Amino acid sequence: MSQEFSMKTVARIHSDFAGKFGVPRQSGLVETLEALVVFEPEYRNPAALRGLEGFSHVWLVWVFDQAVRKDWSPTVRPPRLGGNARLGVFATRSPFRPNPIALSAVTLAGVEETREWGTVLRVRGADLMDGTPILDIKPYLPYADCRPEAVGGFASASPSREALTVDCPAELWEKVPPDRREALRSVLALDPRPRYQTDPERIYGFGFAGLEVRFSVEGETLRVVEIEQSPGA
Repeated sequence: MSQEFSMKTVARIHSDFAGKFGVPRQSGLVETLEALVVFEPEYRNPAALRGLEGFSHVWLVWVFDQAVRKDWSPTVRPPRLGGNARLGVFATRSPFRPNPIALSAVTLAGVEETREWGTVLRVRGADLMDGTPILDIKPYLPYADCRPEAVGGFASASPSREALTVDCPAELWEKVPPDRREALRSVLALDPRPRYQTDPERIYGFGFAGLEVRFSVEGETLRVVEIEQSPGA
């Protein structure tokens, strides 16, 4: 018997990523990335967070709201395999799923009170673009959620945390707020390009912390060629 369930957005992430490009491929790859989990007005009740401050990590259950499709495919092309091989959608973390939901484990850096949004969560290592809807938040339980014996299939090898050397002229680096520089450097070092694109002449770009960052990659070196304010920032 087919069933459907309606769910409400309980919160949204406030992160430095204006779009999908540049967002780390998994949570936890860039721990210096900070974001805020801001609750929708209906759920801005501090009692709902009582006890959460005792946990070091939380799970965010969220929606791929930029990847919603009417139809679904039983197979997808994982970027990790270069986009050349098809695997079952339920064997991947592709956003193109029957139900476009995702799960991210993030560091809980603090439960904070703000004048504008009430109680918010400060998190580190999130892989969500700005404004992403969050359906639920659950505490991370080390004894239940960490399985050292787990086997990772085709994704067993961890993504390199420092895939590229980042070369950025000092005059461009000065345009980045000091508290965002290390996070941006780490994001660039992870190589934000799609796995199948290797043209050294191509200029790539993405929005980060109100800036437009443009770069090229040749060999193992990423060169930042331009950093400017995003329109309307």
